[in-house]
Amino acid sequence: MVIMALDHVRDYFHAPAFLFDPADPTQTSLPIFFTRWITHFCAPAFSFLAGLSAFMAGRRKSIAELSGFLLKRGLWLIFIELTIVNFAWYFDIHFHTFGLLVIWSLGISMIVLAGLIHLPRKLILFFSCLLIFGHNLLDNIHYTGNFFWAVLHEFSIFNFPGGVHFFVGYPIIPWVAVMALGYYFGWFYSKPFDSIKRKKLFNTIGFTSILLFIILRWTNLYGNPLNWIHYDTFSKSLISFLNPDKYPPSLLYLLMTLGGILLFLANSENLRGRIVNFLSTFGRVPFFYYILHLYLIHLLAMIFAELSGFGWQLLVLPSWITFVPALKGYGFSLWVVYLVWIGIILLLYPLCKKFDQYKLNHKEKWWLSYL
Repeated sequence: MVIMALDHVRDYFHAPAFLFDPADPTQTSLPIFFTRWITHFCAPAFSFLAGLSAFMAGRRKSIAELSGFLLKRGLWLIFIELTIVNFAWYFDIHFHTFGLLVIWSLGISMIVLAGLIHLPRKLILFFSCLLIFGHNLLDNIHYTGNFFWAVLHEFSIFNFPGGVHFFVGYPIIPWVAVMALGYYFGWFYSKPFDSIKRKKLFNTIGFTSILLFIILRWTNLYGNPLNWIHYDTFSKSLISFLNPDKYPPSLLYLLMTLGGILLFLANSENLRGRIVNFLSTFGRVPFFYYILHLYLIHLLAMIFAELSGFGWQLLVLPSWITFVPALKGYGFSLWVVYLVWIGIILLLYPLCKKFDQYKLNHKEKWWLSYL
């Protein structure tokens, strides 16, 4: 949750964000690239852990109750994506732009998972692996202008009459499989598996995933629409190598990120201390934090734009912020991005802590599970 905010701050504050892709080997630098790269782990972690959490919640519910909750929760998240979250990105009261992004992805995946949990565990694993390992076979299938195909498996931007833009950033496939895989892995936190056994298993799968990523990426054999390129400098080649497709996430992207996530889960389970407590506060109120951090980042960007002479009006956005030509020249150095990011985390911490305490003290309020 904390790392995710870094990427969003970079979008709204970093001057080069309006000039070039931070993952373009020919224009970016290693500090800029790794500022972007580290955030690649966020969306897969959200989806995987949401599935794992669904399994844990199911230990206190019947299958029917869990299925109903996932269905209602999924519909709620899709509604929030298209309204409250959408307004946070653009501050456009006319809603000229809509996007199916990470909250939509979590919502639609929960709706699908509401049905999948009625299947045997092995079938859920088979479904997950089939989509994760096989979906890149669909990369060469294109239906230009077909909204339903885009929602299913292809990043697309649609322009409708009246100046309305709609872009599909997180297609259903394979994101739904990532959440389903997380649900399957939830079983490894049940009684038959102690922490030592779980650590060994997660380390094995994590290292194997990363090794498979390296082999497939190096050979350009399968798993990503575009091959990596060997440039004339090591840094450019490294950036190309570590930049598999995210929209939609390729097999190589998921091997790289889910492999790292499993290694983290395996080796962080017993971590304790003030830093862990600090970070866990945001994880206990993720939805509350997500909404607040978007509005705070956008409001601060408006203030910075006004103070730097560009005018706050430019931050009422007609399209995704880095696509707006008028913002070229606006923005700040990378060190400013990191300072703003740290400031936002520190500002939101007391609010998240208070809300977390409120949730703990009012478990009888059913609606708090949707916030």
